[in-house]
Amino acid sequence: MNKKVKDNPAAKRYEMEVDGQTVFADYRLNGQSVEILHVETPIALRGKGAAGELMQGIMQIANEQGLKIIPICPYAITWINRHKK
Repeated sequence: MNKKVKDNPAAKRYEMEVDGQTVFADYRLNGQSVEILHVETPIALRGKGAAGELMQGIMQIANEQGLKIIPICPYAITWINRHKK
């Protein structure tokens, strides 16, 4: 599986290809913050950890770019709360 998360600024979303399908998170930039608006996983990939891997990649990208993540999506809120350091 290719688990590399990529920023697609034209679509305003982070994307990750898994088994020929795309897991994605819509976002909105607000200064030095990224609001995660919606996380979507294809039905065939649900329950397999794909959305969690996407979120982990998003956090890594944000950290590298010095951006703060503001979760709006309930999934993103729950994931971040479970993975606080």
